[in-house]
Amino acid sequence: LLLEMMAKRRGEKARWRVVILLEAVKALCRLILMRLTNSRPLLNPPLPEREIVEEKPVADEEALSSPTSEKTDFSLAGSERWTMPRTSLTLPPLPSSEDISSYLLSKVLTADDIKPPKALLHRVSGLGEAAEVLYILRPVIYASALAYWSQRADGRGKADWRPWLLGLSIEYGARQLASRDLETRRPGGARGLTQLERDELKKRGWGMAWWSMRGAFYENVTRGVILGAAAKLKGKPILDMVGGFVEDYDFLWDQYYFPTATL
Repeated sequence: LLLEMMAKRRGEKARWRVVILLEAVKALCRLILMRLTNSRPLLNPPLPEREIVEEKPVADEEALSSPTSEKTDFSLAGSERWTMPRTSLTLPPLPSSEDISSYLLSKVLTADDIKPPKALLHRVSGLGEAAEVLYILRPVIYASALAYWSQRADGRGKADWRPWLLGLSIEYGARQLASRDLETRRPGGARGLTQLERDELKKRGWGMAWWSMRGAFYENVTRGVILGAAAKLKGKPILDMVGGFVEDYDFLWDQYYFPTATL
């Protein structure tokens, strides 16, 4: 986005050249990664995220070391405590059965946990490989079409539907090709996918919602709805700030390409 802003100072042609160049470089890097991984689909983000381990507070050890003068029948959680008659020490309460079950279930290993890294992503070929290549090249094709039709003197500029329909058709076609490849080449179809592959497909499905913020659809439909909602929020406490933020981001969505890019 910063490079696009810097190129915009030299004019629209320079800006679109930088956008297309950056998308082409990114697509080339993704194709190289796909080649290095033996035609496996790419993930977003490419590096796996670390699992967040919740730190539980350490139990108070004073309950075991310090004697109690009075016997406590119930703990805060409702479990009975036991005071030993000879030493007068109080044993901590036992955890509830629900806590034990949830703890054991969290430690259960799934099939994906014991698979080697290469088995977490299946190799694609045929229609699946074509779908992945189309998905990678879609940003380059869409940016090139948007640059061409938005700068034509006889066109409608950013409100032209042709680049938007072309880009959406490529992404939807790639998704359909991948689904067909799963049904014909993968045993069990979508049920044979690993959890990592299912998560990636879900991310790509949600990513298609960004088409409502791009190109002609944003100029002709979404922008009017967003600005109308922001206008209604003006003059109202707290909500007026939300309307101001929306109007500020509208400038980025309308004037630049990369704020709504998903790859």
